[in-house]
Amino acid sequence: MMTSMRLTWLSVPVLNTLFQIFTKLGATQLGNVEGTTWLEDALTSHWILAAVVVEIVCFFIWMTVLAELDLSRAFPLSGISYVLIIATGWFAFGEPIVGLQIVGSGLILAGVWLIAGAAQTDSVGDLEAGRVLPHAHVSKDR
Repeated sequence: MMTSMRLTWLSVPVLNTLFQIFTKLGATQLGNVEGTTWLEDALTSHWILAAVVVEIVCFFIWMTVLAELDLSRAFPLSGISYVLIIATGWFAFGEPIVGLQIVGSGLILAGVWLIAGAAQTDSVGDLEAGRVLPHAHVSKDR
């Protein structure tokens, strides 16, 4: 069960990256077209339509992830998308990567790791020590 949740969880940044790739390809395909021609071309672009489909699939997967995990454990995963998009820009589009992007990517990954690790600690012990704010309980009846 946990392995399938991790695969589901990890599919979110991959799908976010695919969305950005398809949007980039669609924007490149559209070029500098303006007005109603742009809208018509966008609505018939295979790349734009693929981006929309990927985003819809990602939305439903994200809903599944949020139903199973605490928001504080699930949301940091979105930061991984930044790193994947920088790597994809370099690999697929030949975009240059500078040192600060590599450092920033490392910091993002370290931050995601630290946040995810902090969310896994026993908050009962922390609450007793007075270091954690009590959390609100959301009723599932709403």
